[in-house]
Amino acid sequence: MCDEGETADQADAVRTESQKMESRAGETALDGSARSIIVLIVVGMLVGVLSGMFGIGGGTVIVPALVWLGLSQRNAAATSTLAIVPTSISGVISYATGGHVDWLAAALLFCGMFIGGQIGSWLLSRLPELVLRWIFVAFLVFVVINQVSFVPSRDHQIAMSVTTGICLALLGVIIGTLAGLLGIGGGALAVPSLSMLFGASDLVARGTSLLAMFPNSITTSAANLKRRLAHVKTALIIGVTAAATAPLGTWIAGEVSPRVGAIMFACYLCVLLVRSVFVAVKATRSAHTGQVSA
Repeated sequence: MCDEGETADQADAVRTESQKMESRAGETALDGSARSIIVLIVVGMLVGVLSGMFGIGGGTVIVPALVWLGLSQRNAAATSTLAIVPTSISGVISYATGGHVDWLAAALLFCGMFIGGQIGSWLLSRLPELVLRWIFVAFLVFVVINQVSFVPSRDHQIAMSVTTGICLALLGVIIGTLAGLLGIGGGALAVPSLSMLFGASDLVARGTSLLAMFPNSITTSAANLKRRLAHVKTALIIGVTAAATAPLGTWIAGEVSPRVGAIMFACYLCVLLVRSVFVAVKATRSAHTGQVSA
């Protein structure tokens, strides 16, 4: 029993040291140069518009951008979750002023997302980098198929009942786990789920999603910061910039039809999916080559 305990402690120590090395590597990549700051600001502006348009936190943009700048998938996911906090606040205010937020549904979603977020953060510090990349690819495939196959209404509301409330909380657990694991706010999963499963209009689904994401991003980020996975300065640059441009995205969402909005989102995700598959395949080949050499 003692040997097993010592082995577990050694494994935890190795994992912790590996995470510290990843964090130091990310700090070197994001060295505060003009190039890095400009890229982060541009990413923040794009994230804000997309967040307002689609009710997402923007992790599907932030994570690949941070990986391109030199962060590991693990640190990029944690940093993305932290950047989503100010982004979601701005988006919620914009949707709430138009009456497009279901406050009770958002509260129930958050209850589940709080639990799921802790599960996702715990898994984030333990799953191999390659696994995270392929989970991200699978997530994007699901969302693209969903956007192409389903067009929400603009008039429907969520019909609340005890069963609906329980299902919303369970959905929150699933979304929270994926959000903590992939560094996304969960909106890309919450928005279509609220429309398809609970009958919410596209605007209500987006506003409700952003409201549920706000507290969940805070709790998940607290867990990530405790594990030294997130880069605070990077997250603040992206998040504050995104908060400034989110109202523009909200305005665009109200001007286009639900079908046009769904097609726009699907097109954007297809581009992102191609790139993510390329990166995942490349990482898989590198890992396989390393195993063969060993």
